[in-house]
Amino acid sequence: MEEYIKIENVYFRYDEEDENSSFALNGVSLSIGRGEFVAVVGHNGCGKSTLAKHLNSLYIPTTGEIYVDGINTKDDERLFDIRKKVGLVLQNPDNQIVAGIVEEDVAFGCENLGIPPEEIRIRVDNALKAVDMYDYRMHSPDKLSGGQKQRVAIAGIMAMEPECIVLDEPTAMLDPQGRDEVMRAVKALNKKMGITIVLITHYMEEAVTADRVVMMDSGGILLQGRPEEVFSKVELLKKHRLDVPQATELIYRLRGCGFDLPEGILNEEDCAEAIYRCIKKR
Repeated sequence: MEEYIKIENVYFRYDEEDENSSFALNGVSLSIGRGEFVAVVGHNGCGKSTLAKHLNSLYIPTTGEIYVDGINTKDDERLFDIRKKVGLVLQNPDNQIVAGIVEEDVAFGCENLGIPPEEIRIRVDNALKAVDMYDYRMHSPDKLSGGQKQRVAIAGIMAMEPECIVLDEPTAMLDPQGRDEVMRAVKALNKKMGITIVLITHYMEEAVTADRVVMMDSGGILLQGRPEEVFSKVELLKKHRLDVPQATELIYRLRGCGFDLPEGILNEEDCAEAIYRCIKKR
């Protein structure tokens, strides 16, 4: 897979003038492929949101380098290019919605890029259709649910046609239905449109749908790999006070009670099937 984002030994502290202050990022090195779906997980304060804001130059490393499609994020003259390539969706959609009509809000970023009106019309319609919000294009965002607002925020980023979308805990403020709506839209952008996705989340059930999981702890990377590889390290994750999917936790506890169950179970369906087969053998 072609490398799209390269993070090289990045350290970052918020107060750069205080050399005694702790690092929020502590020697992070990571490669993300073009078209890959990577979930970055960990408990609060582990550095995952700080990392997200580095990927489109909102933050610049104290030391180390980050490259987006070969462009160094420290290059001020290429800042516009980086932010065209990498769109950032924040946790609270209300912080990104600026217009009183849905389609006007989605068009806002394109207008700032100086895109011709006829091209904006096409992009806005396509983006709203991609997140299944086209029928709401003339609605006021204030009348939408949290999940719908977040999908509008994603459409606004999509309309600018980035090659990568970074989502910083986009479902943290949503109910289960809203989370499902947003995750379906995110997965469709990745699988159908080939957009590189970096999802910051503390919901392990969201992380299991990614191509790769990066588990952070204390500003560094503790583990990374396919979801089944990372979440099979239950004892290590518990040692670092990190969660696993509920289905994985249940299987882990049943195995500890002597039940002959396979490792690598990540979702409810596989968990139920494994338990059924185990009971049937008994």
